[in-house]
Amino acid sequence: MHSVFDARFWHIRDRADTAEPERRATPPHLSDEVVRGFLAPLRRAVIRPGLLRWFEVWQIRREGQRMEALSPEALAAKVQAQAPALLQGGLTGPPLRIAIAGVREMTFRHTGKRHHPVQIMGGLGLLRGQIVEMATGEGKTLTTLLPAVVVALVGVPVHVVTVNAYLAARDAETLAPVLNAFGLSHGLITSETEHHLRPGIYARDVVFSTNSDIAFDYLRDRLALGRSRTVLAQIAQRVLSANAARDGQRILTRGLGFAVVDEVDSILIDEAQTPLIITAQRPGDDALTAGEDAILALAASLEAGRDFTLDRKKRNVTLLPPAETMLAGFVPPTAALVPEPARREALIQALCAIHLYIRDEHYILNDDGLVIVDEFTGRVMPDRQWQSGLHQLIEAKEKLDRSGRRETLAQITYQTFFARYLWFAGMTGTATEVARELQRSHGRAVFRIPTNRPSRRKMWATWLFGSDAARWRAVVAEAKSVASQGRPVLIGTRSVAASEHVATLLRGAGLAPQVLNARQDADESALIAEAGTAGRITVATNMAGRGTDIPVGPAVEARGGLHVILTEFHTAARIDRQLIGRAARQGQRGSARAIVSLNDPLFLDNVPGRVGLIRSLTIGYRGRLLGLLAEVLRKRAQNRAAAQGRRRRRETVQRAERQHKALGFRPDNI
Repeated sequence: MHSVFDARFWHIRDRADTAEPERRATPPHLSDEVVRGFLAPLRRAVIRPGLLRWFEVWQIRREGQRMEALSPEALAAKVQAQAPALLQGGLTGPPLRIAIAGVREMTFRHTGKRHHPVQIMGGLGLLRGQIVEMATGEGKTLTTLLPAVVVALVGVPVHVVTVNAYLAARDAETLAPVLNAFGLSHGLITSETEHHLRPGIYARDVVFSTNSDIAFDYLRDRLALGRSRTVLAQIAQRVLSANAARDGQRILTRGLGFAVVDEVDSILIDEAQTPLIITAQRPGDDALTAGEDAILALAASLEAGRDFTLDRKKRNVTLLPPAETMLAGFVPPTAALVPEPARREALIQALCAIHLYIRDEHYILNDDGLVIVDEFTGRVMPDRQWQSGLHQLIEAKEKLDRSGRRETLAQITYQTFFARYLWFAGMTGTATEVARELQRSHGRAVFRIPTNRPSRRKMWATWLFGSDAARWRAVVAEAKSVASQGRPVLIGTRSVAASEHVATLLRGAGLAPQVLNARQDADESALIAEAGTAGRITVATNMAGRGTDIPVGPAVEARGGLHVILTEFHTAARIDRQLIGRAARQGQRGSARAIVSLNDPLFLDNVPGRVGLIRSLTIGYRGRLLGLLAEVLRKRAQNRAAAQGRRRRRETVQRAERQHKALGFRPDNI
């Protein structure tokens, strides 16, 4: 991906020879990787707006003042009239300033909100394909309007991409009146959208959707069309086929023009550790089911430390000699387990299913059976399945009906997918921590924009406890104390089990908490809307940390605003920042505190030696310890987890390339 902005990004030199707009796939070369790695430390990973950018914002605001007297029709016509100049000369100069000023004025008339200078700055950064970091609560949704309208006016397909269907629907509803005012069509695609309706929605000017929906639709197009994607092939297809849709050849996505990716660090960093895979499900097999039950029983009879070792951080199992002996004497109940490598792999997967994948943390059970929970967002992923038989082994562990195994048809990583867009930009509140990786993998520096108003958030001292019980008692006591002052409290946890445990303790203390986790995701909007009311206590997983705004009224803000209690540190410091960022948005008052335990998985998985040293120095004391120790442990543990995450993402990309070759797919095919 080029790092230098081209004002006419639809005229890029490496555009693919396809009927729909798309960037040509370029397989990575070792020499390019070496040069990129050498140059990366020499480039600035984080940039800030300079005087020229602020002058440009001033010009746009001055232009907007001249438009305040225009009628809605005249305002829309003035902005639409800039389209030919933008198409010919690119997204620059007076036509761009007029267009952005017009969108800003139209937004005020339909929403009552006029873009602040920092939002204008963010919109300009998005138009230029930058990764824009705007603090939580600074109005990223309205900022999206500026590039979406301008790019759609020149006829380039625009995709506004968010991390979940709730946010996509919210953004579509919020921005629809302004898009309608400019005569731009728009649509929403989620997992609930029926397949036959999608081509018509993708044909609209602006499409709101999730990263997974758009990426999977793109993969389906590639599978359906294969090598028939060039302009000449498409013309021949239309001539020879009376009904392309009948042959399964109808294009869904209308190509990959321009994308604005909200919460871009979540998509390009957190979710990039797992490739997107299209599979064909095979029906259940009684012989396979018997084999799964037998290998699971064998795994359950083994003892950690004696027969195998666990690496929870890497989610890896190593068999020791006693287990190897038992495996050699294992009588396979199915032919699939006769080869020794197959038995060995199945046993390792069974041990992972028993010891490394925990109910109400990595998955939940509902009416649909076993559903995976995204560890970064806290949301369920009903269409996902663990690979290599792991999913079925966990179902066997939970005594569930076995789902059929899936055969891989095609796969793509998010790194590869977004690189196919002619141009894409991203926004988030937490990109600084991964700025270097974003620059190296996508050729983009993070454009860090200041807040519109100074932050008034108060960070209370971190509390560290020697036991989980002491930690939870402190959480309950603080929540009760703050709520009694008429302030709302948001308690953040990492897992469904932890959120329900602390909710039970709060009820035992005579409080009435509201719980937001993967089980209650259908009520998310209602729970979030009420989480800022006086005295309300909300217990939430990571779901409350991304893209959601907890409204706080003036009376509540006068008492101190929202108070956030972080009960467990996450593997990524960005996620902690997202959760803390729920408090004191847009210059309001608010506060936050971390109340953690030495038994936190982050500490035990990444710095077990240091945890052991602290326990020995404190003689096993389980009460409150020095808070500074928690910060030392957190920083070291999160650095190690971040390094491990970078390695996993590199391995994901490399594995996907090997998979393409193994399946016979060339990069220009899929």
